[in-house]
Amino acid sequence: MSWQIQAELDELRDQGLWRDLRRLDSPQEPVVQLQGKTYLNFSSNDYLGLAASETLKAALHEAIVRYGAGSGASRLVCGTMSPHLELEEALAAFKGSEAALTFTSGFAVPIGTLPALLGPGDTVILDKLSHACLVDAAKLSGATLRVFPHNHLEKLERLLQTAKGRVLVVTESIFSMDGDAARLREIVELKDRYGAWLLLDEAHAVGVLGPQGRGLAASLGLEKRVELQMGTLSKAFGLSGGYLAASRAVVDLLINRARSFIYTTAPSPAVAAAAGVALGLIQGPEGDRRREALQQHVRQVRAVVEGAGQTDPAQASSAIIPLIIGDEKVAVETSAALREAGFLVPAIRYPTVARGTARLRITLSAAHQAQQVDALLAQLKA
Repeated sequence: MSWQIQAELDELRDQGLWRDLRRLDSPQEPVVQLQGKTYLNFSSNDYLGLAASETLKAALHEAIVRYGAGSGASRLVCGTMSPHLELEEALAAFKGSEAALTFTSGFAVPIGTLPALLGPGDTVILDKLSHACLVDAAKLSGATLRVFPHNHLEKLERLLQTAKGRVLVVTESIFSMDGDAARLREIVELKDRYGAWLLLDEAHAVGVLGPQGRGLAASLGLEKRVELQMGTLSKAFGLSGGYLAASRAVVDLLINRARSFIYTTAPSPAVAAAAGVALGLIQGPEGDRRREALQQHVRQVRAVVEGAGQTDPAQASSAIIPLIIGDEKVAVETSAALREAGFLVPAIRYPTVARGTARLRITLSAAHQAQQVDALLAQLKA
């Protein structure tokens, strides 16, 4: 069999699925410099505008001076540095859990967690629109994988009725490409009824929703009923990395079995220290101020796009607003036209979303100014 790599690349171009890397020469802010041009940025997941904040820059600098730039090895090889432990204690308190464990990325969290907890004879029941890392982790675990249509509670219950072994339900709280919320209260009731556990990915909710920005589960008073609370430090936190908040026993098991934790160099201690500072901002008055600014922008955009039938009540508080176009090539052309006009709004296509559901994905930040959002809306109308 020959390696027809160029033919595969040509096919991607023909289908409107070609992707490339574009050079960014500025910090991740509402105005960015991309390939020598200036754009208003509506593509970032920096929901609270912390990625380029002076506070986090100072925290990183201070931690580098104190702890150095790198961790040297896996945390089990040459010791765990104090910023990692302090961050995990703070995250556990923030999420209302007994313990927490941090990973090098959000993707690494389920890749380590699911194979450590599940295996052949067990069952993972996954919302169809769950992130790729959750799908890959479920497959890697060796457990039987069952998928229910997005937020389809009747199908979820039927799958729970026939599931074998340890049973884990997996869903995002705010879905990354649609910006809508899981039917979390009902999902928790169902998993409790059938003795299953729940892994809830709060990547796009933490910092944005709930008291002190603790996420969707906290906003509904369900934190204590979610066994595995997953999150990321790369969105509202403005940094990088991921975490799992759970019982002390689960975290101890992951320390001994999660391969994406054991067999990788620990994240930079400076990033861990800065994440602790970011967490303090997120759950304090500054976080409340930024969340209110973000929600003002969300209301501003929703008021315009709602009339086009593009939004759903379940998206009311999400910083993610999709504009469904359908055809992949048209979505790419529309994104290119916006870029030509000075706006960075990505076209999301298959395989990230289903074929025929390509969309523009607008993401908003507390750092945006009202006039910048007005400019985007005027351009979309045009």
